[in-house]
Amino acid sequence: MEATKERGLLASWCPQEQVLDHPSSGGFLTHSGWNSTLESISSGVPMVCWPFSADQQTNCWHCCTQWGIGMEIDYDVKKDEVESLVRELMVGGKGKEMKKKAMEWKRLA
Repeated sequence: MEATKERGLLASWCPQEQVLDHPSSGGFLTHSGWNSTLESISSGVPMVCWPFSADQQTNCWHCCTQWGIGMEIDYDVKKDEVESLVRELMVGGKGKEMKKKAMEWKRLA
């Protein structure tokens, strides 16, 4: 925490909807639970999906393949993959297209 105190904040809890609604939120790393998925859609924030169980895989599938607002992390995730997905989400062509689609879903929501 000391090494990153100038670049980030680690908190045990935060008001997720308020964070997602903030204009500086460019993406959301989520387990793809339905509530988190709806909050992200309602805020117009594209997702990096990391599902574990239950409905999460189905929600992730919809976000990534049907709605165009998510990218899935491999279950056996490596830090290089996370970095690559975050860079694509924030500055890549696919990320820009996902943001447009996310904003359209926000309008519809």
